[in-house]
Amino acid sequence: MTDADDRDNKRTFEDLVAEGAAVPTEGWDFSWFEGRATEARPSWGYAVSLAGRLAVASAALDVQTGGGEVLDFALGRAAPRAPVLTVATEGWPANVAKATALLRPRGIAVVAAAEDAPLPFADDTFDLVSSRHPVRPPWAEITRVLRPGGTYFAQHVGPRSVFELVEYFLGPLPDEISAARRPERERADAEAAGLEIVDVRAERLRVEFHDIAAVVHFLRKVVWMVPGFTVTGYESRLRALHERIQAEGPFVAHSTRHLVEARKTSH
Repeated sequence: MTDADDRDNKRTFEDLVAEGAAVPTEGWDFSWFEGRATEARPSWGYAVSLAGRLAVASAALDVQTGGGEVLDFALGRAAPRAPVLTVATEGWPANVAKATALLRPRGIAVVAAAEDAPLPFADDTFDLVSSRHPVRPPWAEITRVLRPGGTYFAQHVGPRSVFELVEYFLGPLPDEISAARRPERERADAEAAGLEIVDVRAERLRVEFHDIAAVVHFLRKVVWMVPGFTVTGYESRLRALHERIQAEGPFVAHSTRHLVEARKTSH
């Protein structure tokens, strides 16, 4: 047991829950979890790979950019060979503000656009469209705004990701809940929209939650995992999980991720 584990074992349930409930949830910066939770990373290194594609693109769009952290990192690594035009979309107002503040110094506009709304750009505008963990990839819109021969490059959340934690709170869920995130289903949807699949790779990755504060913050931040989650509504389950972690060690789950690279066929 580490000193941090020993310290957290001495903290009360109430203290840990209050801490997890107080942490801001804007953006996709997960640095707060350091020492509280761990997640193995996919072998393909999405952000670094995206940087390589940005370095050879002339016009790029990042869809559902979150707080802009991944795009900002990739552009910084691609510099000075960044695209002449780069824009991003985001649907959550708090993230629009965060991404705008981060990306404006790079001359990048962040456009507020709901996840299920048409992309506010003309046909055949971009030679690269990217996205990290889109809620639902808007395949038809991606195809529309890509130039012929353009590339969609993304990392998606896969089926039943972190479902050990989700089902701890919600109970067993039917398989169709996660069917839409299966790589083979997304391949079919992409091809139906006019994209040619170049590569799809999937991995299952270990996740550990070392205290109940990390669980609370995670469920507040990734709101679709346990819809309507509140500390009050799930207090008994949270308390039981807190006691389990203290007695047995980290709660272990598994995330699923897949890398998608697709190309728009020429007209």
